[in-house]
Amino acid sequence: MTDAFAERVFTDVSTTMLTMLACLGDRLDLFKALAASGPATPDQLAEQAGINARYAREWLSAMAAGGYVSYDPASGSFSLPSAHVPVLAEENGRWFCGGPLQELLAMMGLMHQYTNVFRHGGGVPQSAFSQDMWTGLERESAVWFDNVLVAEWIGKAPGVRPQLERGTSVADVGCGRGRALIRLAQAFPNSRFTGYDVFGPAVEQASECARAEGVADRVHFEQIDASEGLQRQHNLILSFDVVHDAADPLAFLCSIRKAQAPKGRYLCLEPRAGERLEENLSLTGAMWYAASTMYCMTTSLANGGAGLGAMGMPEVRLRELCLAAGFAEVTDLEVDDPLVALYEIRAVE
Repeated sequence: MTDAFAERVFTDVSTTMLTMLACLGDRLDLFKALAASGPATPDQLAEQAGINARYAREWLSAMAAGGYVSYDPASGSFSLPSAHVPVLAEENGRWFCGGPLQELLAMMGLMHQYTNVFRHGGGVPQSAFSQDMWTGLERESAVWFDNVLVAEWIGKAPGVRPQLERGTSVADVGCGRGRALIRLAQAFPNSRFTGYDVFGPAVEQASECARAEGVADRVHFEQIDASEGLQRQHNLILSFDVVHDAADPLAFLCSIRKAQAPKGRYLCLEPRAGERLEENLSLTGAMWYAASTMYCMTTSLANGGAGLGAMGMPEVRLRELCLAAGFAEVTDLEVDDPLVALYEIRAVE
């Protein structure tokens, strides 16, 4: 038993080191260079990617040993298998994992702060995270917002797509850099969109992105703590992977309820979690609990919040909070995603 567990820990350490090199590969566009060039020797990759040849050889060797790339001994060349291209080299694609890799870089730089809060309590605030966190989160969310938000998710809630096509008022609460609303504004030009976020730098970036994408005439962003109330009512309100992060989830949901226009709709995306720990004992659960420790839970605690964490919003708890906030009905829209659940939440009509 001990030797088997020691092997497991060694595997985890090896995988972590390999993942660190994958983070470098993403940052330096090495996977994209391999995807574009086809088979390449270390010298060829170094020239194509603008890196040192000796480091190219060591990086490629590690990636080959870890199964990320293929190696041909006869030619001494390395290649990115076609099945790996969507995961490592197709930015914004359905399977792209560059976002989480970049987020890891931000988290690895905060070990001193994590050590401190483990010992003394409290949390690590959003302001402590580097730009790698925010860019990584945006790249990760692009997998949803560029591929399935308009094409699949909006259609899961009956009547929402026609409502958007006719023109309606939409809010995204906890909008980050605004990618969801920008994609919706491009798809539904008759509607008007407002994004709310408590983190000022994200709001500024969202406004810049809206201008760059040519939708600033119908997309507006505001810095506001949603738990303290929203300034106007909306017919469709969205929140993506946010409620569990809120310092006060009940106040957050109460604000959304008050901002919901008569017969309004609320679509809420949250991590897919079981009610009990034993339901979450899997690699997916381990990922969510780890991410929660290093971001979701700790940033909530930094604001004096509940610190529910990424797995702290199973459907049963979301229902309880929604009922307390004045909603009447929570429906799982059963999206095809093992990591998240999308709910439609309604009040009494």
